Amino acid sequence: MPSSCKEIRAALAQCLQESECVLVQRHTAAECLREPLVSTLPLKCQQLKKGFGECRRGMIDMRKRFRGNQPIAFRQLEQTDTTGEGYQLYAGKSAFAGTRGETDGNNKDPKDWREVENEKYRAATAAATGNASNRS
Repeated sequence: MPSSCKEIRAALAQCLQESECVLVQRHTAAECLREPLVSTLPLKCQQLKKGFGECRRGMIDMRKRFRGNQPIAFRQLEQTDTTGEGYQLYAGKSAFAGTRGETDGNNKDPKDWREVENEKYRAATAAATGNASNRS
């Protein structure tokens, strides 16, 4: 296999070996990559599987024949696991960048902007009717 997909293939193999599908349920890695077991894999393994498929597809894509298939560096993936920024398998905007932060699930959801505007309107209306009743 050309060297452009070796790193992501090794990362996928490592992820599969550490998954519950292989360790606990005792399925082979090939079985875990097929339906219906693929849906039980961790999100990282599913992303690596999709990225590996795109990498393999890119090897025969005629649009990339001059530039070549762009390899991903698994070391960059490991760094983004710790920082959480810039995670992406291929070109495009990162799926996880620009998030508002982590939560434990106990935080209140911020108010919807429409609710805030309605409260401002009601307060302004109440103030206007209060001023009108004071004048008469």
